[in-house]
Amino acid sequence: MTVRTRFAPSPTGYLHIGGVRTALFNWLFARHHGGTFILRIDDTDTARNVDEALQPILDGLLWLGIDWDEGPRVGGPHEPYFQSQRADRHCLAVEALLASGHAYRDFSRPEELDLERKAAQAAGAAFIYSRRFAAMTDADCNRFIAEGRSSVVRLKMPRTGSLTIVDLVRGPVEFAWQREQDHVIQRANGSCLYHLASVVDDQDLAITHVIRAEEHLSNTPRQAFIAMSLGYKLPTYAHLPLVAEPGSRTKLSKRKLSQYLKNADFSQITDHGTRIAERVGLTVQSDTFNPVVVDFYREVGYLPWAIVNYLALLGWSYDDHTEFFSRDELISRFSLEKINSSPASFDPKKLWAVQDHYMRGATMAEKLAVMLPFLQRAGLVPSSPTAETLSLVQSIVEASGDRLKVAGDILAYADFFLVDHPLMDQAAVRLRLEKPGIGSLLGSYRKSIAELSEFSKISLEESLKKIVADAGLKTGDFVHAVRVAVTGKTVGPGLYDCLFILGRESVLRRIDSAIKLCPPATT
Repeated sequence: MTVRTRFAPSPTGYLHIGGVRTALFNWLFARHHGGTFILRIDDTDTARNVDEALQPILDGLLWLGIDWDEGPRVGGPHEPYFQSQRADRHCLAVEALLASGHAYRDFSRPEELDLERKAAQAAGAAFIYSRRFAAMTDADCNRFIAEGRSSVVRLKMPRTGSLTIVDLVRGPVEFAWQREQDHVIQRANGSCLYHLASVVDDQDLAITHVIRAEEHLSNTPRQAFIAMSLGYKLPTYAHLPLVAEPGSRTKLSKRKLSQYLKNADFSQITDHGTRIAERVGLTVQSDTFNPVVVDFYREVGYLPWAIVNYLALLGWSYDDHTEFFSRDELISRFSLEKINSSPASFDPKKLWAVQDHYMRGATMAEKLAVMLPFLQRAGLVPSSPTAETLSLVQSIVEASGDRLKVAGDILAYADFFLVDHPLMDQAAVRLRLEKPGIGSLLGSYRKSIAELSEFSKISLEESLKKIVADAGLKTGDFVHAVRVAVTGKTVGPGLYDCLFILGRESVLRRIDSAIKLCPPATT
């Protein structure tokens, strides 16, 4: 049997971290078995579909390296891959279920169903529809229509017995039929609902394994009933553990994760994101700029494989110590048998650590490839940079070293190199430059730099230390002032790296400007 899996997102919002984990596990399972991974867009809910949300879903998956063998953009032998374009097939399935007696037309009104529901509640019993307005014959239909009623199509679910499936993650799972409602599968306007459409499409696309989130487990009885009633062979099911909030068993949500990230231990993550977003013109209040949405990590500058590697460990592990995998290693070692059924806690701090691991191990070429777009979007580097500019950026990356945690961090460490006049942090100016005597010391250092026979990091350091020693000060007292004078900020690469990269003329010009900000010398 050739393995065929699918990821079927609805274009009703942006690509959620939990959805990516589901897509990843389907992709890994298919790749591991040499099978086919299919992307299908489940867009039957036209009232909630968001056209502009589809492209980020496609782009987000491709950014992460989760490519598909059949689906939008690539086509395939089972087109179309949009559920809304398969409506004729869904309607034929409804007619087949009606003809076989596994479904019926129901002419009940909402208020009538509500009365039955309240009566069951008052009696302390589970609500089971009486089928009072079920039309089992043409005469029934005509009578209800004459009363001005409209109909939906409901499944005629069994009222006794049970269904047992063997879930590849959870083992045998039993469902009592008596707990199932007569679910609606076709609306009064003729459109079909997701549960029927999904079953029909899985059959038409020859899906062998339905690997999906735990929240869909409760949908399995009605979908299995539809499939069996239509004569389909059931796919093999695997329900993945919940992606939960950090340190919790509660489903990951946008609102709660945002609150969680405001805690002191995680503020660095959102602070990084906010600073980077503002530099490239993003609105940090937008739906995409949220840590449960994949776009957040792309916009901030995470490496895509860091995201993939971390998400693979949400509910799955190869052994009790291996954390990092190459693409080929992850594919070869992945199996559904090693998935834990317990909720998997999504921890942004752990993801941050995985990102740091991969950024430290990235080659210079890899770092430049992900960092240059941030400089270009911020207008600091042209779209077609010269060899000289590329060399300068490389020098900045080398000097910044492990301070660059995500690609967007380059903005904080490179901006003052790439402009004629750095933007001065006024708080830093007040703290470091508006001190008595600083202007005079800067003047001395400027004179020393201008007279250096060799402009190097070593000579710049020796010169500064001599001035500090002659003044009877500590080196740190003056280093911070020089940093603010030439970069406009209090943090960045090593001071002497900054001075050397900027070059003698730029350093002299910046010190001249900074001296003007210092208080005049007292006599």
